[in-house]
Amino acid sequence: MPTTQAAAPQRFMQGIAIPATSVNPGEFFARTRRHTIREHRASYNHGDTQMQFELRKSDILSGLHVRFSGTLQVDPGAGTVATTRRWPYDLPKLVRYTANGAANIISASGAKLKLRDIMKKGDLTDRGVVQAIDGKDVAHGTLSQASESWGVGSGAANIPAGTYDVELSWYVPVAEDDVDLTGASFLATSSSSLTLDIGFANPADLFVTTGDATVDLNGFVDVVSTKYSIPIGADGQIVVPDLSVFHSLIETRATGQQNGQNEVILIGQGAGKSLLRVYGQLWNAPAAGKAPVPVPVVDANYGPMAWVYGGAEMPEQYPSATGFRQAIERRYNADIAGPNGAWCFDFADENVFRDVVDLGTVNDMRLRFSLENALELNQPAFEYVTETIYLAGQASA
Repeated sequence: MPTTQAAAPQRFMQGIAIPATSVNPGEFFARTRRHTIREHRASYNHGDTQMQFELRKSDILSGLHVRFSGTLQVDPGAGTVATTRRWPYDLPKLVRYTANGAANIISASGAKLKLRDIMKKGDLTDRGVVQAIDGKDVAHGTLSQASESWGVGSGAANIPAGTYDVELSWYVPVAEDDVDLTGASFLATSSSSLTLDIGFANPADLFVTTGDATVDLNGFVDVVSTKYSIPIGADGQIVVPDLSVFHSLIETRATGQQNGQNEVILIGQGAGKSLLRVYGQLWNAPAAGKAPVPVPVVDANYGPMAWVYGGAEMPEQYPSATGFRQAIERRYNADIAGPNGAWCFDFADENVFRDVVDLGTVNDMRLRFSLENALELNQPAFEYVTETIYLAGQASA
């Protein structure tokens, strides 16, 4: 009677079956090669709302660079043209990355991706890169690189007629870390399916026109991937690192904030998830009928800021908002809490193994902050991002 050979043990990573013997991080990192290629280029025409890019099925994906290059034409006519504070980095209103059937691995706005880049990369700083914000030249906390061009300022009024060059970039961090590739995506089988969706902001969210004034933003969107080749081992099998987890960035918008103490419960809590950082901004109109702006983290706007869990456990509290701003600038070498009003509780900046928050053991985690009575609130919105690592078999939120 003929015998059949037992199937080699398999291990599922991100929904993909891989021979168990192929998982060998040491050999993978010794043999792999980094590849940087352009996945797609698409035309952006003023008013476009959506683009979807399917990524090539090869290698292991670490991250995606998204670049916009184009021109902004301004014609005030007999009216006026201004930009809101959403310009320029919230041109992508929502960037969504999905992989191998897991939805919402990354779901965040362009500005929140820029903030995360500053927070994660200790050698990246916007210090000394001057951009115009609210009519003033700002050299700290702009989130800008010297190689970028906003064309016109953020929160700029009475923009004169002209054609302005615009050069912007964002990084989509598929892997939490580009060194150990934690959370990177496996693309090397026919069953792999990875897409990048970019939802663009409505022009009215970026530009304010009066009278017969017009604006016209056009250009190209490039998607460039950073991948790592999958080598073949001595036994003829592929060699891969441990890809059993996903890296997730999920943005949430909470409304209804009031003067005095507020609490926001973090979404997506549960067993098997580790919280690396939570960060965000409070957006508020300075007066009724005005466009919202990010609220700077200073004592005039905020009281104590903290994160708490359970009944009354409070591991971290900053009694002074200005002190919190100073701590954030010291940590990231960028004043993101000033002009961009960004705050962050970071558990991965110095020692992720020591400081990471296990969302399976910390129940009912929430953000607690006070808003000063002198801060006039007009439809405020608290936008925050949770950055987590979770097992590939679980949902992200």
